[in-house]
Amino acid sequence: MSGKGKEKSETSGAETQSFETILSRLEEIVGKLSQGDLSLEESIKLFEEGMELSKKGHKILDEAESKIEVLLESGETKPYSPPSTEETE
Repeated sequence: MSGKGKEKSETSGAETQSFETILSRLEEIVGKLSQGDLSLEESIKLFEEGMELSKKGHKILDEAESKIEVLLESGETKPYSPPSTEETE
């Protein structure tokens, strides 16, 4: 199986992944780690990927929450512009 190449291609476009894609990949990672048949190095690599995906997922959720708050405050729908994210990690 050439699953390793697939994993790299999935994470290379992680900046534009949807929340659903991120969640699906996180579930996949948890499943692999739960099996317990990975080497320590592979486990750490998957854990790191999972943490990065988790951060991106939280960012997406925070932006959605902000949008909902704006809509609830005004009682009307209007175009939403996310807050600028000048801080980079």
